Amino acid sequence: MAYSEYLADRVSQFLNEKSVSFITKKMMGGLLFMVDDKMYVAVIKEEIMARIHPNIYDESLEKEGCNKMNFTGKPMKGFVFLSEEAIDLDDDLNYWLQLALDFNPFAKASKKRKSSKN
Repeated sequence: MAYSEYLADRVSQFLNEKSVSFITKKMMGGLLFMVDDKMYVAVIKEEIMARIHPNIYDESLEKEGCNKMNFTGKPMKGFVFLSEEAIDLDDDLNYWLQLALDFNPFAKASKKRKSSKN
């Protein structure tokens, strides 16, 4: 299992309760949730990768279970990994999901790649 289906269901439930339209894509060895065509969060194994406002990044890293996202060896400001300690309780998970949702309108969308098909 590349990602926790239980955790993915919890994220879906949160978004559905907020009446937020989203899509999912399997990538990065997990399940990516996109809101308004922008990366929102991803479920990777038993963790959440969240995209939060860079202005609260340093402050957020001080919270239990919140760690720098470090896929490439260089942390990306505004992207965090949330371990079980940060997301075990629904209130805790909802806190982080709401932070990511609050930032989403300000986040830049990834550039769409042109297809090489003619």
